[in-house]
Amino acid sequence: MLNLFPRSFLQRVAGWAVPVVGLLYIGKGKECPLCGCRRRKFLPYGYVSPRENALCPNCLALERHRLLWLWLLRESDLGRGAVALPRLLHIAPEVALMRKFRKMYSSQPDRYITADLESPLADMHFDVQQIPMGDGEVDTIICNHILEHVEDDSKALRELYRILRPNGWAVILSPVDLEREHTFEDDTITDPKERTRIFGQYDHRRIYGRDYVERLAAVGFEVYDIPYKEEFSQKEQELYALPDEHLYVVRKPLNDR
Repeated sequence: MLNLFPRSFLQRVAGWAVPVVGLLYIGKGKECPLCGCRRRKFLPYGYVSPRENALCPNCLALERHRLLWLWLLRESDLGRGAVALPRLLHIAPEVALMRKFRKMYSSQPDRYITADLESPLADMHFDVQQIPMGDGEVDTIICNHILEHVEDDSKALRELYRILRPNGWAVILSPVDLEREHTFEDDTITDPKERTRIFGQYDHRRIYGRDYVERLAAVGFEVYDIPYKEEFSQKEQELYALPDEHLYVVRKPLNDR
């Protein structure tokens, strides 16, 4: 289905279609930390090689969403009861996380802003390489699996840095191949099938390597590379079906004004 239908169409129908399919997985064995849904296993998901136990059939959370939510809940000021909720910009809002944030910000809805290039679910629509917001306008940014799509990821990062207030923080996740030392990109590869074969998805422009941290730091961010899965027991890792991925949390220095 991922390869047959446009992304915008899937975004519209997934909310009811996936839970219906999920009825085939009733049982215990996996638990989603976002919605509490328990199934004997999660649904497979992936454009090229579907990953087992990836998609929660209830809230549509993927492995990285579950890991991120656990970090947000346990380690960030969003989950630890901040006196005032930060002004949060959520770019390319994932349905599972957006539902949680909408509820969290129900008394202050103007402090939670969603944005995307074209998604009908978003409040704002823009290219992350040119964000129509003022300097230091937001306290927190969540921007996941976007940089591998854009033409100039450095320009996009500079924009994220610009709109973040000093001492503000962001989570900027991308697919990172930790076996690679350096990021690979080649814009001469234009055939969709060839791009899918090489980059894993037809609209990906690069495969990040371990130098992803350096790319984040190059625009001025303080970068925290967090192998957060290691904070959980083996039993918890299997229960939540957590990925072998790192979280990349960045902060804009306080003295950058």
